[in-house]
Amino acid sequence: MDMYRIAAVGDKDFVLGLKALGVSTFPVKDAEEGASLLRRLEGEDYACIFLPERMAEGMWQVLEEMSARPLPALLIVPSGTTKLGMGMARLKSFVEKAIGADILFTDK
Repeated sequence: MDMYRIAAVGDKDFVLGLKALGVSTFPVKDAEEGASLLRRLEGEDYACIFLPERMAEGMWQVLEEMSARPLPALLIVPSGTTKLGMGMARLKSFVEKAIGADILFTDK
């Protein structure tokens, strides 16, 4: 049975809190370095990779390419006081693909 791991890629402040939970942490300086690291981690045994929203904003091409594969799941976490809504937008997109309708954000 394969054992999968969880990773966090982001600035030092972001990954530091997750390290205490047993998450493999990878501090990076910017989105370019983060994208390069994601490509390296893609072939390893990570089931889930957490990314801060601010950093994910600069690596959409890599995120889209990796989203076509079942693993690793890329989870974008709001970071700082500014919420860009990128994580919720991705979740909405995944739900729409799976179900065929927007069940999360319908206005009635």
